[in-house]
Amino acid sequence: MALTKSTKLPQTQLIKQILKRCSSLTKKQQQQSYDDHRLHVPKGHFVVYVGENRSRYIVPISFLTRPEFQNLLHQAEEEFGFDHDMGLTIPCDQDVFESLTSMLR
Repeated sequence: MALTKSTKLPQTQLIKQILKRCSSLTKKQQQQSYDDHRLHVPKGHFVVYVGENRSRYIVPISFLTRPEFQNLLHQAEEEFGFDHDMGLTIPCDQDVFESLTSMLR
């Protein structure tokens, strides 16, 4: 599916919007109990939800500059947008996501 450039945010604005969203999610998480280790996100990382079951993955922020990951972000923007409470959701199968992220490391 070809998309026109006018329907996309410029790459730098998109990355800033994602980082802002991740930053606000981290602040919400910090307000919750620090004892809950499942919510801990290491500095320099952010959370995405992947697949039908919305499995949670913690990925390095450095992935945001990789074209392969940016394609996933564009798909997420088209399907879900970035203005929802679930966190950043990536619309692909878990095995595809795991394969891609293992190649990016």
